[in-house]
Amino acid sequence: MATANKNLNDVGDLVKAKSTWSFAIVKSEWNDEITNGLYEGACESLIHAGVAPENIHSLDVPGSFELPLGAQWAIERYEVDAVICLGSVIRGETAHFDYVCQAVSLGIKDVALAYNLPVIFGVLTDDNIEQSRARSGGKLGNKGIEAAATALKMLNLRDSF
Repeated sequence: MATANKNLNDVGDLVKAKSTWSFAIVKSEWNDEITNGLYEGACESLIHAGVAPENIHSLDVPGSFELPLGAQWAIERYEVDAVICLGSVIRGETAHFDYVCQAVSLGIKDVALAYNLPVIFGVLTDDNIEQSRARSGGKLGNKGIEAAATALKMLNLRDSF
């Protein structure tokens, strides 16, 4: 999604949605100060791109570890074109961070491949809360916007085949 040299926050003006596309946004309740900001950025971007608000379905899960199963349930329940997974895992003093981040990233990938749909990894994996705040609407932008742009770009790619 983003590096120091590339930022997708401005892609919303370039990427458009088809009116028939529908999305699920699966958001972690853990670190909700951060995930709520990511959610707002993703929703606003989808709507700005032309997605009807009624075509955006939301599902909250307790933590980032639960995002893959939430994504699977969202696909099955809402029959969406893409899922955006939003979470925030902040490094602590134990190896817990590493286990959660690995499980979440592999789980999201597995759901995408199992359902042949874009399931977007919009999970912040920061060393501290300040980094998370900077990436959820702060000085480094909003990775929720980037996750929405990634979903739109993947659907446009799919439809180009």
